[in-house]
Amino acid sequence: MSTTGTATTSGFKPALWTSGDWNALFGFGTNILVNMLVLTGLLRFVLKMPDTIVFGRILPALGLMMCLSTFYYAYLAYRLAQKTGRNDVCALPSGVSVPHMFIVTFVIMLPITLKTGDPVKGWSAGLVWVFFQSFILMIGGFIAPYIRKVTPRAALLGTLAGVSVTFISMRPALEMYMTPQIGLVCFAIILVSWFGGVKYPKGIPAGLVAIAVGMLIAWGSNLFGLGLGGLSLTGVGDAFANFGFSVPLPAFGHVFSGFEFLGIILVTAIPFGIYDLVEAMDNVESAEAAGDEYPTTRVLTADGVVSLIGCLMGNPFINAVYIGHPGWKAMGGRIGYSAATGIMVVLLSWFGIISVLLALVPVVAISPILLYIGMLIGAQAFQTTPVKHAPAIVLALTPHLAAWAKLQIDTMLGSTIAAAQAVGGLAADKIDAVKAAAISALPQQGVLYRGLEVMGGGSILAGLVLGAIGVFVIERDFMKASVFALAGAVMTYFGFMHGEAVGVGGGLGVTPGVALAYAVMATGLFALAKTNPSTDYRAHPQVPAAAPAE
Repeated sequence: MSTTGTATTSGFKPALWTSGDWNALFGFGTNILVNMLVLTGLLRFVLKMPDTIVFGRILPALGLMMCLSTFYYAYLAYRLAQKTGRNDVCALPSGVSVPHMFIVTFVIMLPITLKTGDPVKGWSAGLVWVFFQSFILMIGGFIAPYIRKVTPRAALLGTLAGVSVTFISMRPALEMYMTPQIGLVCFAIILVSWFGGVKYPKGIPAGLVAIAVGMLIAWGSNLFGLGLGGLSLTGVGDAFANFGFSVPLPAFGHVFSGFEFLGIILVTAIPFGIYDLVEAMDNVESAEAAGDEYPTTRVLTADGVVSLIGCLMGNPFINAVYIGHPGWKAMGGRIGYSAATGIMVVLLSWFGIISVLLALVPVVAISPILLYIGMLIGAQAFQTTPVKHAPAIVLALTPHLAAWAKLQIDTMLGSTIAAAQAVGGLAADKIDAVKAAAISALPQQGVLYRGLEVMGGGSILAGLVLGAIGVFVIERDFMKASVFALAGAVMTYFGFMHGEAVGVGGGLGVTPGVALAYAVMATGLFALAKTNPSTDYRAHPQVPAAAPAE
């Protein structure tokens, strides 16, 4: 039973562990596990990184980074609980940034690995990318609080909801329906507990029940030759080859050798550093909406510091505060689940257990947990903002839908071209021409690829700007709407929004037509501000969120 208060009482000591922490540990722990399994697969099967580097250098460094992060956020939660006299404070979830996990792999490490024929050089380039990202986060931490003050909650949470609906929810949802015998059954187990309030015997966490049932179905299906989940005894035996003990070692030489690729790295490091900045602000705002107010500067600075430590020890993946704080809090998570997750990560990464788990647990049994988090975050944007701001939230969602759709098309085109090459039906010098022809033919089929490309570029910033403009127009505060439209024009001009690269595009901007349109919008809104009164949207009461059963 949680207790609340508004002031610290003398000698108040928050509970370090509650029964709800078990639920959050299995839920958040499996979330972290999925991400570790995915990045291990990227390193081994996409980058063809030697196992000695993957299990001996990268994963141990990643484990150290995430352990430092989760322990620090448990400490912040403890201090907040002391300050407020509450036992219901939930620590911020954190771990490897999932979008950047793919960006650094496919945009930085893979091209350099293919160009040089050396995966170690690709690894070095990834380390330099994180090196610069870390400093952007640390510097940005002092700017972020001011951005939060002037940006409406609907814009911050709306663009966050866009990320959750597309890049968090869609993949696990699709995986569930690809193996429904496991996915839908595990989803039902989680749904009736975390949304329906059903308790399992002896208080066993729903996440653990779902994983156990998923393993039972997957391994049981092998008896009938069905092979659901793709598990086998041979795979388990092979996985033990990577079982051992490795501690993180300094990788300074690899970091500084990667500076030879600095020109390629900075093109993405700067815009994605800004992405990190906005995403962290969104997630701190999300936590505050759920009742836990954390200092934005300390959060962002901590992300930068632990990422830098991980980088210098050999980890090419950046740390981030995760989406999902309200979900873990609704599940009963408090302080202990965060620190316990850090211990779990160290055990998984330093002892090579990840490869064994890859062979034992069907990933589809874990996918429903990620879908649950996506559902909760998407709902929070509507539940904790005024009802009249709902159209602005939907507006903030749209760039993420465009970015997700473009990613699906790009992946399909890349796969088709690779398949054509593999069967000998496409010459290497025809690849670009075939791809261009395919894209140019898409509008005739009703697929507006160029629209997806422009609207989805820099989607998290585009969603924030569009959401803010929508809120301020709804509130008739046209001056603030004009300021955000002008900010959109500037960021679009330099390619941070609605563009595929950062620069000035030959002097006229990366996407000059869009930048000009935002500037015209800003001018029109400014003119309206001179003739129409404004209202203070912050004076409107917030609509309380429905409290999920614990």
